[in-house]
Amino acid sequence: MINPFRATVSARIAAIILKGSEAKGVEPSELARGSGFDLALLGDVDARIPLEMENTLWNMAAFRTNDDSFGLHVAELIRPGMFDVLDYVVRTAPTLYIALQRLARYNRLMHDVAEFSLTEHTDTIQVDHYFCTPNQTAVRHAAEFTMAALLVIASQMSGKQPVVLAASFSHASPEDITEFRRIFGVTPQFGTSTNSLILARESVMESVPDADPTLSRIVTSHADQLLAVLEKANPSTLLNQVSHLILKHMSEGKVSLAFVAKELCFSERSLQRALQMEGTTFNGLFEDLRRRTAHDFISDKHLALGEVAFLLGFSEPSAFHRAFKRWTGQTPSQVRQSIRAKG
Repeated sequence: MINPFRATVSARIAAIILKGSEAKGVEPSELARGSGFDLALLGDVDARIPLEMENTLWNMAAFRTNDDSFGLHVAELIRPGMFDVLDYVVRTAPTLYIALQRLARYNRLMHDVAEFSLTEHTDTIQVDHYFCTPNQTAVRHAAEFTMAALLVIASQMSGKQPVVLAASFSHASPEDITEFRRIFGVTPQFGTSTNSLILARESVMESVPDADPTLSRIVTSHADQLLAVLEKANPSTLLNQVSHLILKHMSEGKVSLAFVAKELCFSERSLQRALQMEGTTFNGLFEDLRRRTAHDFISDKHLALGEVAFLLGFSEPSAFHRAFKRWTGQTPSQVRQSIRAKG
């Protein structure tokens, strides 16, 4: 059984690793056998895998393809929509600078421990990538993929690559850094404390062509709700993982103990027992998250009450109205009117 307390990442990363290796003649089944990755997860856009499995896939793929710049080359395969809510939140930003801010804010929705931070100076923006867990860093090809992916996505958004003034990586220098110079436009430093890019400030401040402010508002509102409730949850890693799955799939109406247990590689009985040790139950956690999310959604004046019912996974608005009145003693309309009166 996979230990549920270990960090996890989106299985979409595995998909792109396999795509990159397949382009170089290595069959996905070969990497799957060596890493323990279940190829059936390629059809599940919401699946997650242990961080250790991702690391194994990167290392195996680079070795089997005999490509010492594998992570850099995989980044060039990125296309819009590959990273779910996070992808749309970033790509709908009005400027690259705001896109980077959103990446730093919302990356937790996709990765348990990887973080980004921005440091602003008069003429530059520094982007740092690191793990929030002690004594743990991204493996080499994952780090190179991540930093190159920032530039690939930025180029796809704006039509030109932001100006890179410096790049650095926490791992040791490869023997051949030709591809680094091609992709980043500079000679990176290696063996530093974090993986970093220093970008010319003016190159990330220009407006993104064809930015859609309406879509941007919708996807960031949804991401904010997911993140806010997740951060209110008990800091236990297990509760965070269960809460994340409930929130992510709530609108689909398929969240159940069986579904979440399968996603986390638990039996239903084992998951219930683990939640009881955390002082809760699956039904209790689900109800609490739904109630708190309902209040947050109702506070958003841009969402119709029918849309709120859908986002919370109710089959029809009347079911939502009954549940909300049970939780609060008031109807959704009454609470919304009260919020508007105060605002």
